[in-house]
Amino acid sequence: MTKTMTRMWMMDQGSGTTVAIIPARGGSKQVPRKNLERVGGVPLVERAVRAAAAASGIDLVVVSTDDEEIAAVAAAAGARVVRRPAELSGDTATSESAILHALDELEAGGLRVEIVAFLQATSPFIPRDALAAAVEDVRADRADSVFSAQETFGFLWREDEGGAAVAINHEAARRLRRQDREPHHLETGAFYVFRAAGFRESRHRFFGRIRLAPVPGWTAIEIDDEDQLRVARALAARHEVAPPIPVRAVVTDFDGVHTDDTAIIDADGGERVRVSREDGMGVALLRRAGVPLLILSTEVNPVVRARADKLRVPVLHGIDDKETALRHWAREIDVPLAEIAYLGNDVNDLPAMRIVGWPIAVANAHPLVREEARVVLRRRGGEGVVRELIERVLSS
Repeated sequence: MTKTMTRMWMMDQGSGTTVAIIPARGGSKQVPRKNLERVGGVPLVERAVRAAAAASGIDLVVVSTDDEEIAAVAAAAGARVVRRPAELSGDTATSESAILHALDELEAGGLRVEIVAFLQATSPFIPRDALAAAVEDVRADRADSVFSAQETFGFLWREDEGGAAVAINHEAARRLRRQDREPHHLETGAFYVFRAAGFRESRHRFFGRIRLAPVPGWTAIEIDDEDQLRVARALAARHEVAPPIPVRAVVTDFDGVHTDDTAIIDADGGERVRVSREDGMGVALLRRAGVPLLILSTEVNPVVRARADKLRVPVLHGIDDKETALRHWAREIDVPLAEIAYLGNDVNDLPAMRIVGWPIAVANAHPLVREEARVVLRRRGGEGVVRELIERVLSS
């Protein structure tokens, strides 16, 4: 039974719906357009939508936003969008006000909400199993409010008015071993699950019987600044299994992708580059499968055209504005940008990578490219990395 069918059945039976609400406004100070920043190659708001949709017990995913681009990304990911008014979208607006507004909009449309799962897009690693368990705790009447928390055995301190350090959760003169200490829990901010009626009455996410939803420590990061964004991207590369690559078209850079990014210059100024025969076979397989491939390069060297001709694929070279060229090509072949993979290696690839659904990096790409890639491949440029990408596209 699909989630839509489940929701309709529940309403027919008179029981309320469990709705995940993700507030995601367009403005942000520390990291501009933060909710659209990519971690693991996926916009933060889309990651939150996916986490909610994958958690059992959630019937509907809603994104509350004042921003057109965020709304488009959320809708494409499968969320229902609630347009948030300007007075609830400023820097001083609370998450509670956005949730109450979303509840009003949903219930005005005839949907009776029983349980709310409030997710924050700035928490990029929302464990779906822990979220599902929190929903079940509320549904089974074990709690009225449940929140994600990380276990910690850390010694906490504060400064008093005179600047002296004061122990909080321990005795300063008595240093117990970890195994002898009581663990504490740090609120991660990833998700809060609560009864809609109790939330309306209290106007707060914590009320009634409150329980913890333990989550792994590495998932607890919350993005408030650029440094945390970089850490999150590194964590994604380490912890997330690279998914299949189900795309309808592939675009690649040339130097540093088809080549190892080195060149041999002869006495007349001509260049020779090193390429992989494996890549040639991969391109042939992709061509036979009917998947369009484009080489998009800033280089004007004739070697780019010669290699493209040998591979029998179209090439656009001498292109400074890769983003515009890619948008135009996507319209020509009538394939949505969300269904295109772009394989790059250096910072001039970033504008094009940011507009496709599958930004891909070679193993030895520039650090900024690896940070924004949805997938970092195992191979280096010129060493069969194009073949690696193609095999994953075809296997999907």
